[in-house]
Amino acid sequence: MTLLTALGLVVGGLVLLAGGGEALVRGATAIARRAGVTPAVIGLTIVAAGTSLPELVVSVLAAAGGEPEIAVGNVVGSNIFNLLGVLGITAIITRLPVHGNSVKYEWPFMFLASCAAVLAAYDGRISRLEGGLMLGGFGLFTAYMVGVARREVVAERAALAAEVERRTIRAPEANFALSLLAVGVGVLLLVMGGSALVSGAVELARIAGIPERVIGLTVVAVGTSMPELAASVVAALRGHTDVAIANLIGSNIFNILGILGTTALVHPTPVSRALLNNDMVWMMLSAFALFPVMRTGMRVSRVEGVALLAFYVAYVVLLLR
Repeated sequence: MTLLTALGLVVGGLVLLAGGGEALVRGATAIARRAGVTPAVIGLTIVAAGTSLPELVVSVLAAAGGEPEIAVGNVVGSNIFNLLGVLGITAIITRLPVHGNSVKYEWPFMFLASCAAVLAAYDGRISRLEGGLMLGGFGLFTAYMVGVARREVVAERAALAAEVERRTIRAPEANFALSLLAVGVGVLLLVMGGSALVSGAVELARIAGIPERVIGLTVVAVGTSMPELAASVVAALRGHTDVAIANLIGSNIFNILGILGTTALVHPTPVSRALLNNDMVWMMLSAFALFPVMRTGMRVSRVEGVALLAFYVAYVVLLLR
């Protein structure tokens, strides 16, 4: 692959990611309104899983191709970038109010998932059994959040019957079909854009002689997290702040339980001591730091956004030393 081709893939990937983020958020929030489900839960399921598809594709292919540091580094680096980089950039654009369930239900599960990943990798390998347990945990979490959403809708009906009646009127079939089509097109564009961006960026990094672990944690991780950045920024600009924050938390949960779980099932995945002792610690600390950020006034301010982004820059600088 030539340098010009690699640059073309990077630029084309960014364009596809921008379009995919727009289509996915529009379709997902429309489905949420029509189904009477809160946008936060849609962010934790459809949007989170959809924007994490590039990470899934890259990690599975990397593990099967004998590149475990890219497979695991992609997930770890993406989770760090989501909480420090993507959330920081989104909060700088607009202050982000925090949905109550993000503190009560979603953040604890994300933090526990991060701890579980470290424990699974402690012996230097994530086995098929551990991968299966991770996938089972993700299934339970998704079922639980759908149950929470239904209970919330029931409570709203009791207190605000007229408002809920207005929100749950069924749209014409064609409109609902178009919303589903928008989600599908958005996911497709995100996968295509993420794949193109990663292919070009990895080639550029290898031309520069960057080690595989660093490629996985930075170039690949940031590249595959561009859908989260695109979806979160678009959601924040359009006022769907519940989707913006829930998308990041849900994506991190899916990255750990869904992607690492699937990757380990396909191919038991070795984990280097450098990843375990340094980068996975950063992942846990980033997850832990999100709690006080959300609890201070139940919003993420622009100042906090700048601080989060600064911590991510510090992590990258330390990684490249």
